[in-house]
Amino acid sequence: MLLGATMSLSNELKRGPVFRRATPLLLVPGLLVVTCFFLVPIIVVAWRSISDPEIGLSNYAWLAENEVFLQVLIRTFLVSSVVTAACVLIAYPYAYLMTIVGGTMQKLLLLFVLMPLWTSILVRTLAWMVLLQDSGPINDVLEFVGIGRQPLIRTTFGVGLGMLQVLLPFMVLPLYSAMLGIDTRLVPAARSLGAHPVTAFFKVYLPLSLPGVASGATTVFILGLGFYIVPALLGSPQTTMLSALIYQQFSAFLDWGHGSAMGIALLLLTAVLLGVLQLITGSARRRAARGKK
Repeated sequence: MLLGATMSLSNELKRGPVFRRATPLLLVPGLLVVTCFFLVPIIVVAWRSISDPEIGLSNYAWLAENEVFLQVLIRTFLVSSVVTAACVLIAYPYAYLMTIVGGTMQKLLLLFVLMPLWTSILVRTLAWMVLLQDSGPINDVLEFVGIGRQPLIRTTFGVGLGMLQVLLPFMVLPLYSAMLGIDTRLVPAARSLGAHPVTAFFKVYLPLSLPGVASGATTVFILGLGFYIVPALLGSPQTTMLSALIYQQFSAFLDWGHGSAMGIALLLLTAVLLGVLQLITGSARRRAARGKK
C-alpha cells in the first residue's frame, strides 16, 4: 500500500504545474554545454571566415578558385564514400551473423567489434604503418605468393584501409541493433508462401534493415570526412585530405581566414548531405514500419 501511495503521489506531481515548470530547467545544463563547446566555436570560425583579413566573402571566392582545395575536397568525399561502401559490404554479413548465432559465439563476435574501440587510434595507425611498409608482413606475403611487393603505404589505398579498420565498428553496431528488432519469422513466412530465399531476403529482410544501414553509413561517412591521424601517418602529400589541409592553413600559414572558410564549407556540405540522408532514412523507416504492421 505504501508503494502504491508513493507511485500515485509521484504521478500526481508529474502532472502538476510544479513539474511542468521545472522540466525546462532540466535542459539548461545540456544547452549550456552545447552552446559553449559547439555553437560558440562554430560562430567564431564562421565570423573569422568572413572577417579575416577583411569583411566579405573573399575567402570563399578564393576557395572556389583554388584548384588544390577543390581536388582535396573531392578526394576527401570520394575516399569517405568508398570507405563507407566497404564498411557496409563487410559489416552487413557480419552483423547478420551476430543475430543468427547465439550464446558464446555471439558474445565473441561482439567482443571482436568492441576490442578495437578500446585501443588508441594512434596505436592502431602505427601498427598499420608497420604492416603496410615496403618491407612489412603484408608485402612479404604478397612476394611469397608470387604477386610481388606493392606500394601500400603512402597511398590512397593505405589510407582507406586504415580508415576502414577504425570505422568498421561504427557500422556494425547500428546494423546489429537494427537487425535485432527484425522479426526472424518474416523471411521463413515469405519462403513458405513461395518466395525464393534470395527474393525473400531482398524483398523482406533488407528493407527492414535499411534504417540501420542508413544510420551506420551516416556515422561512418561523417567521421571519415574529418579524419586526420590516419591520412597524416599512412598518406602522403598526394593523398592529403581536407582535415590536413585545414590544419596546414592554421598551423603553418597562420591563415585563419582561409582555414576557417574551409571548415565552414565542409560543415555546410556535410549538412546538405545529412539532410538528403535524413530524407532517405525517413522513407526507409516508414517502409519498415509498414512492413512490421
